Amino acid sequence: MTGISDRPIPAVEWRDASGDRVAGDRAAGDRRADDRAAGDRVPGDRVAGKTQPLPLPRPRAAADEAASVSAPPRPVIPARAAPLAFSTPPVPPGSATTWLDAGALGSRIDALGRFRRAVSPYLPPERLRATRAVADHARQRLSLAPELTVVALAGPTGSGKSSLFNALAGRALSPVGVRRPTTGAAHACIWGPLAEAAPLLDWLRVDRRCRFPRESLLDADEQADLRGLVLLDLPDFDSVENEHAEEVERLLGLVDVVVWVVDPQKYADKLIHEQYLRPFSRHRDVTLLVLNQADLLGAEDVVHILNDLRRLLGHHGLDMATMATSAVDLPTGVEQLRAHLAGLVGTRRAAWQRLVADVDRVVDDLADLVGPAADPQTADRAAFGELADGLADAAGVPALAERAERAYRERAQAVLGSPLVRWWQRSRPHLEPGEPDRGQHHVDPQEVASGLAVRVAVRLAVRTVATRAAEGLPPPWPEAIWRASRAKLPELPDALGAALSSGAEHDADLTPRWWRLVSAYQWLATGLAVTGLGWLVLGGLVGLLLPAVRPGWAPVLLLGVGALGAAVGAVLAQPLVRWSSRQARVRARRDLRDAVAEVGREYAVAPVREVLAAYAEARAALHTAAGL
Repeated sequence: MTGISDRPIPAVEWRDASGDRVAGDRAAGDRRADDRAAGDRVPGDRVAGKTQPLPLPRPRAAADEAASVSAPPRPVIPARAAPLAFSTPPVPPGSATTWLDAGALGSRIDALGRFRRAVSPYLPPERLRATRAVADHARQRLSLAPELTVVALAGPTGSGKSSLFNALAGRALSPVGVRRPTTGAAHACIWGPLAEAAPLLDWLRVDRRCRFPRESLLDADEQADLRGLVLLDLPDFDSVENEHAEEVERLLGLVDVVVWVVDPQKYADKLIHEQYLRPFSRHRDVTLLVLNQADLLGAEDVVHILNDLRRLLGHHGLDMATMATSAVDLPTGVEQLRAHLAGLVGTRRAAWQRLVADVDRVVDDLADLVGPAADPQTADRAAFGELADGLADAAGVPALAERAERAYRERAQAVLGSPLVRWWQRSRPHLEPGEPDRGQHHVDPQEVASGLAVRVAVRLAVRTVATRAAEGLPPPWPEAIWRASRAKLPELPDALGAALSSGAEHDADLTPRWWRLVSAYQWLATGLAVTGLGWLVLGGLVGLLLPAVRPGWAPVLLLGVGALGAAVGAVLAQPLVRWSSRQARVRARRDLRDAVAEVGREYAVAPVREVLAAYAEARAALHTAAGL
């Protein structure tokens, strides 16, 4: 007969707030280990075809018994920033170096909450239901006697769960019969005060009529090694009664330890391995597979079936302890199972191990939602320049820049020319003062931005941004990025038109300082010329009346200097006007491109960056939840 594979289960090391070990007596679990050390063989091994008897527990002093059942002090857990604050269950101090960190589990569960909030806008609610369920389960379970260990016997019809339950309890508590299904409701056997386990059993929704305390005054300390155990006998998970299967599903998600009970006829059932065992692939420390009714087989058949059972488990990626037992004619197997349960109860860690395994399973299920790191600024660096250039070309920024150049030149000529010339231009009926000639080269920003070509170009530019930002990301992020990039697409052409109009009008309102200087010079030269001309005219009229009075050369000099100065000023200003107009075109092109780029950033890039930021937060949160 094959015995259970002994896997050491380290005890919890107790530390105070400073991290120093807290001194204490050895745990009852360590004393049980000493008791079992009476022989080198594992109980149930065969020697010369005979089963070795189980070693009886040695008598212990009353002081030792009191120390074993007294609750040790609760450890001091340093304060953490995580919203979830769990207190470590009272575990007897041991010699191992494993220290359960209460804050670590809380941080991992809180990280799952951050992950859920980051991805909830982009995933259906059912995809994230498990993340919320594990957080709710952890809060509820750790608030209800986490030092107790809830073990459930689960299995198919006729596997002998109820018989094994009664054998472990040493009493006929769960009904046994040939009618199927026999067990219609979960039965609970409690080692310890029933009142302490009552809130936990209420949470499990175990009927009060099906709760049975195991210990009594007559037992003395015979059951002390299982004190703290809550053993459940579940209905058959393949029962023809649908409510039985639903009850099993519910309880399997709540208990701390699951003992899968199979028989030689159904141990290889596909339903058992794929639907029930596979979801517990991360629960190695809190699951056990028991081959029951081994008394119906020979020793070689038991070994063969156990080996085949381990092969099937390995095929499905499962790693859990296996053993053979029988509630009828194999007391050694029952004692082995009892010893295994006593080891789990002694550590007082089963509830925590189950929650850690649940978090691991949820993280595994969500791992395909994140991939390589993605910087939210990627959209700007990778495609923002191309987006701005594409939008600028599509919106007619080059044409608007040329228009700004012509408008600058015409305004300069209107301002820098002779006042007489300006007066003559104002007298022209088809032009307003200072207005450029609105001929065939006029471009209206609003009309350009709302054109079909611009809309097509905008869609192509936005598609480029979304494609580059989503490169290498797993689903659903590419689709979320694509939807976000198109969310404000209908508003983008109008925003482009407004930005282009504002940018085009901004430069038209500016008057360079040197224009004022040249204009003042032209006024001075024109004034001199007008003064000289007026002097000549008045002098000529006076000379007709008084021939002795002549104007002389002074008015002629003023007229010549004024006229020549105005002409020279106008000629010299032309190169400066041409250079300044070209600078105005460059400046207009730059300003309009910046305005278009800002619109693209707001209406196309910003929504994409929001999705990338959510992805980065989800990825970081999932890494924290995975304990990385």
